[in-house]
Amino acid sequence: MANEKQFPMTAAGKQKLEDELDFLKTVKRKEVVERIKVARSFGDLSENSEYDSAKEDQAFVEGRISTLESMVRNAVIINENESNKDIVRLGTTVTFIEVPDGDKESYTIVGSAEADPLEGRISNDSPIAKSMIGRTIGENVKVLTPGGEMEIKILSIT
Repeated sequence: MANEKQFPMTAAGKQKLEDELDFLKTVKRKEVVERIKVARSFGDLSENSEYDSAKEDQAFVEGRISTLESMVRNAVIINENESNKDIVRLGTTVTFIEVPDGDKESYTIVGSAEADPLEGRISNDSPIAKSMIGRTIGENVKVLTPGGEMEIKILSIT
């Protein structure tokens, strides 16, 4: 399994995944098994929608557990306290403006496992993060997005 994908993330992001994994294993898995048991008691399984629904939920939960186990096992913790804040990299928060209209935005660049754009965290695999990584304050950066090309200017890195 040496070729498994690595998942860069913050320590807090890893803890969040571990918490979800623990919940799925200790609570959700038991709930689904109980639903299956109750649905089986209704008799004929060929036309038992409760049973089918519970089995689908079970498949989802087991798939999510497998995914989370892989992500936690292959987590690479980002050093957020690195002293060099002059270069955009994983774990930094970047403030930039869109050129020429000047919309100011700030995002923290994190691994895909903990990305949540609505919470201000974008994946290092996203077009905008890929374009900014390795850049410095004051640089203008062209970003190729699915909606076309845009240009941004990096204002600060923290």
